Order: sequence, then C-alpha cells, then structure tokens
Amino acid sequence: MDEFKIKGNILDFCSEIEKKMNKRLRDIDEIREYNQLKVLKAMQSIGLSDRHFSVSTGYGYDDIGRDAIEQVYAEVFRTEDALVRPQIISGTHALSLCLYGILRPSDEMLSITGKPYDTLENVIGINDIENGQGSLRDYNIQYKQIDLTAKGEVDIKKVMDTISPKTKLIYIQRSTGYEWRKALTVNKIKDAVQQIKKQFPNILVMVDNCYGEFIEPLEPTEVGVDIMAGSLIKNPGGGLAPTGGYVVGKKHLIELVANRLSAPGLGKEGGATLGINRTFFQGLFLAPHIVAEALKVAILAARVFEELGFEVCPTSEDERSDIIQSIKLGTPESVITFCKAIQESAPVDAFVTPEPWDMPGYNDPVIMAAGAFIQGSSIELSADAPIKAPYIAYLQGGLTFEHGKIGIYIALQRLAEKNIIKL
Repeated sequence: MDEFKIKGNILDFCSEIEKKMNKRLRDIDEIREYNQLKVLKAMQSIGLSDRHFSVSTGYGYDDIGRDAIEQVYAEVFRTEDALVRPQIISGTHALSLCLYGILRPSDEMLSITGKPYDTLENVIGINDIENGQGSLRDYNIQYKQIDLTAKGEVDIKKVMDTISPKTKLIYIQRSTGYEWRKALTVNKIKDAVQQIKKQFPNILVMVDNCYGEFIEPLEPTEVGVDIMAGSLIKNPGGGLAPTGGYVVGKKHLIELVANRLSAPGLGKEGGATLGINRTFFQGLFLAPHIVAEALKVAILAARVFEELGFEVCPTSEDERSDIIQSIKLGTPESVITFCKAIQESAPVDAFVTPEPWDMPGYNDPVIMAAGAFIQGSSIELSADAPIKAPYIAYLQGGLTFEHGKIGIYIALQRLAEKNIIKL
C-alpha cells in the first residue's frame, strides 16, 4: 500500500478484524447464493435469448426485450407486474411516479417510518417549496407521518389510531436515509403490513426499496406489500445499468404508474430502450453478487470504526436490511476528511476533491464522494454526509470487497494524519 502511503499498522489492524468476521462474511455468501438462484430461474423461466437484446427506437412499440426484463423483475420480486425503464431517472423519480399515479385529490398518504428521504420532501410538499410547483400538496393530497419508536420499530398502535377514511396509501421507507436508525428488515415490514391489512384490507402499502434489494432472501413484495420502487443505479443494476428505475407490484397499480410515466392510454405500450436491455439483464444477473460485496464492505467498516470507539449504525453484529453504513464521526472536519478519502480511493475522478454544497432537494449542505463509472451510482463505493450535527458519514457500495477495503484503509490513514484517530 505504499502508493497510498498507508502505514502497516493500519493494514494489520484491519486484517485482524477481518479474520474475526469470517463467519459473518460466510453468512452473507449463503444469502448471495439463494438470490443468485432466484434471478437465474427468473431469466430461464421467460426463455431469455439473444433476441431480447435488440434495439428499439422511436415509440418503442413491440420491444420484446423491454417486456422480458419487466417479466423477469415481476418474477424476481414475486409480483403481478413490473415497470423497468431507462426513462425513470432516479429512485426519487420512481417513487414520485407511484405517488402521483395512485393518489388523487383529498386522498391521504401516511408515512409510518417518519419523514421520508430528503429529496421526497419537495414531491410531497412538506417543506417550504412554493405553492404551484406541482407537489402533492398542490393537488390537495394530504400527508401525515408517524415516527418510528425509540427502538426503530413501527409504532403500530399509533398507526392504527391515525388511519382515517381518507387514508389511501401507507408509505414505508426501508433504508435509513439520513436517519440514525437501522433499516427495517423484511420481517418487521411483514409484521406491520399484516396488522394493517387485517383491519384495513383496502389500504395500499408502498415501500421505498432503495438500497435494500437482495440483502435478504425475501423482498417486501413477498410479504404483502402492494407496490415497491427503486433505482437501477443502486442494488438491482449490479453496477452495470447506466440509468433507470423500477416499480413492481399489483397489475392495476403498475398500470396507473405507467400512465403517469407516459400518458393515460399509452401506459406500458411504448418507450424505446435504445439497446439498453442487455445491460439491464446482465446487471440484474450480477446484482446478488455485487450487493453481497457491498454488504461485506459495510460490515467491515462498522467493525473497524467500532474498534476505534465510534458509534456506528447498524453495528457489525446487527441484522441488516440495506447496504448503508452510518458512522458518527462527530465533527465537520471528520466527515469531510472521510468523504475526501473515499473519493481518493475511487477508480474514476480520484483527483477530484469533493466539498460540501447546497445540492438541489437537500436541506443542508452535503458532501458527496462518488468516483463511479456510472454517475451517482451508490452501489459503487461512495460516501456522503450532510454537514449538520452530529456529523454522520454514510458509506455505501463497493463493486468488490477488495476495493471497499482499500477505501477503508485510505480513510483511516487520512483520519490518522489529522489526529482524528490514533492507531
């Protein structure tokens, strides 16, 4: 590691920790194998062939590859239908398509995992966005939220007491976002959904599944969730998808979402894929493996910073349901140093020095480190931090465990050079 001026004691420190984690890493491999089988069988079941990799242009009618990738997603996530399109530009876009497609004036949306991720605040209209910008608030769609309990659990009693005749959609954010909490496991989502559906069978349950795909053997749509969305430049794109998002769920709901993406009456029938289908298929095929690599990076980082005396969430021994590792570094200098080190370890734009800035959709200055082959791809090794107390860095991704380890080594070296840590 002379090229990065990493001292031997840092390498020895991390190597010893990794040895202690062998069983935990093997457990991840078992889930990887199961999810790989799930994806493989889905592709075989639709008779995937070279003909599905053809190019469509213009309106994109009769794009058999596009139809096939949506069949595969529906099979993998055990749903009636799917919408998987390069025209969906982000996870926020996929989620907003669901909300605008399903909700109507006077309907009520109830978030039962607290405030959604920052970029959805403008969509819902729960911040200071001006009237007339097209938020749900402009359409007289009501919003309520129930925070998680102090233990990070769904407050199901409060949920039941809050549901009203206007409540049409229950919203669940699986991952942590910029919150100091563990991601909701599929079992916890299952418990909440079952209790809600038992008393209110007609209420729809939607899950933001960003960062959560292929972490566990089951997905939320396998335990009663009606509709779910995510980004292809996170877990399910396997580091290959250059753009895109997905929505999976009940057929009539996918139709509503497709109408929002295109136009009523057009729905899923059009949408040129311009030759991207092969990459979508190949990325999905690799996704269980890539997600397992990213998960190993997160667990190693958790253990390393635990040993150094920092608070981390989740801990290295906690059950996990997303790829995000939160590290409470305590000062602006610490999170900025950490993120700069992750950028320095990147294969792309390693020479760039990230700085905090006022990013669109965020309420505080944010520093983002992401030297990725795909712009903004957070399944690749990346880190970001809002510059606000208690100064938490959020690490995610890593196409390979080896690259993730290098990122951790460099971060430790740079933190040591500033006397933020001692090794």
